[in-house]
Amino acid sequence: MSLNLATIFFAFAFVFVVVNAEDPYRFFTWNVTYGVIYPLGVPQQGILINGQFPGPEIYSVTNDNLIINVFNSLDEPFLLSWNGILQRRNSWQDGVYGTTCPIPPGKNFTYTLQVKDQIGSFFYYPSLAFHKAAGGFGGIKILSRPRIPVPFPEPADDHTLLIGDWYKANHTRLRSILDGGKKLPFPDGILINGRGSNSVSYTVEQGKTYRFRISNVGLQNSLNFRIQGHKMKLVEVEGTHTLQTTYSSLDVHVGQSYSVLVTADQPAQDYYIVVSTRFTSILLTTTGIFRYSNSAGPVSGPPPGGPTIEIDWSLNQARSIRTNLTASGPRPNPQGSYHYGMINTTRTIRLASSAAQVNKKQRYAVNSVSFVPADTPLKIADFFKIGGVFRLGSIADKPSGQGMYLDTSVMAADFRAFIEIIFENPENIVQSWHLDGYSFFVVGMDGGQWTESSRNQYNLRDAIARCTVQVYPKSWSAIYVALDNVGMWNVRSEFWARQYLGQQFYLRVYSPVESIRDEYPIPRNARLCGKATGRHTRPL
Repeated sequence: MSLNLATIFFAFAFVFVVVNAEDPYRFFTWNVTYGVIYPLGVPQQGILINGQFPGPEIYSVTNDNLIINVFNSLDEPFLLSWNGILQRRNSWQDGVYGTTCPIPPGKNFTYTLQVKDQIGSFFYYPSLAFHKAAGGFGGIKILSRPRIPVPFPEPADDHTLLIGDWYKANHTRLRSILDGGKKLPFPDGILINGRGSNSVSYTVEQGKTYRFRISNVGLQNSLNFRIQGHKMKLVEVEGTHTLQTTYSSLDVHVGQSYSVLVTADQPAQDYYIVVSTRFTSILLTTTGIFRYSNSAGPVSGPPPGGPTIEIDWSLNQARSIRTNLTASGPRPNPQGSYHYGMINTTRTIRLASSAAQVNKKQRYAVNSVSFVPADTPLKIADFFKIGGVFRLGSIADKPSGQGMYLDTSVMAADFRAFIEIIFENPENIVQSWHLDGYSFFVVGMDGGQWTESSRNQYNLRDAIARCTVQVYPKSWSAIYVALDNVGMWNVRSEFWARQYLGQQFYLRVYSPVESIRDEYPIPRNARLCGKATGRHTRPL
């Protein structure tokens, strides 16, 4: 009898400990609507979340569970995706059409995701129908847990800056241009947190240090960020603490996020915050105000100039961004304890971009394949083993040299493989590439054609780990990726017109065990569409 009571007591105590040890939950209810906005001084249709443009910021701590109930009050299907959130074992929640059925008009969907083992600065955005050109984006801030040391003193304040190029035309007009087979015109301006010049200001106190989380949420242009008369100390890039290098200005390419510390150590007055386009023949600039609380006067004169078309300047800055090997990441162990340079890669994938006309319409491709969405999300089709939606091997591991063609391109990859990916850019523009579900090591980048001897210049010790990488004109960038996250993951250009017109594909990271140890089961509330309509997920 006493043994049974002891057993029951132990079991009760165990359950109590497990329940109380569960990571915290944060709940959000968002209503997505259209609304009139005036970011560049003219009225246009924007996408608002809870009436806000940009949308509400997500504030969280490592390992928090985020429950985000999204109501679609638009007149067309809608999806949100989470740029840089790893979705460990959970590509179901990634929010791109290859993994998730859209939310129909008048319906809702609850995203259930965890910022597992992550810190840093990220953003969310609408992934369908060129909605990103209308808004619907917002910042994501993941703080370290209280007991995990951060490699810099706590700043006096922590600000998110969403910067990006913008058009005065509605997203429906821009979409019709692309659907008609044409290229987009040059953007009309640059926004800071959804506003034009001198509409955003930050008040600081003399001698204090402030953190600015800067994300380029725009459609196509690399941007340079600077604060007049002040230096910026880089401390974090897309979830990785960096060597604390000081810069006078910082290139932020499309889809990228950076955290900098700025100390108010100059004479008390107002200073310009400046964001301007890079590598463009037409220079677009917008400004904000960095205002001392005891300011002696307003800004005067023109905003300070920054770099414009210098590729080498930007390349050298990119190479200087490296991981802080002595800093803790989401866990108390140093981030540099993962010795990626001592692991042999098992596969090399070379990805080359291209632009061409297909059926007299503008298209963009990877290794000659211009992606065409299937009628059923690929992850859903894979789970239900629905044939005819996609085929593995529909995109090659290296450029084929053949002409561009249309296909639903999916590349097969093995769970727990350690691979090398080379992004090759034969064009005259700076490009930007993103991989969902992963943080990868940017081991090298340079001009010219990549060859096997290019590996001799790789950084195999403290390369930055991030999720979005730029590729300079007529150049290449190389990354190492440990494929430790089962799922169907989007590899895409962050130039949104290129993504929309085919410059993307899906990487299917597969474990033949098909165990919940490796991947969560399909969510009970998963929407089923296309060829999966009428099927069932799991019993409630």
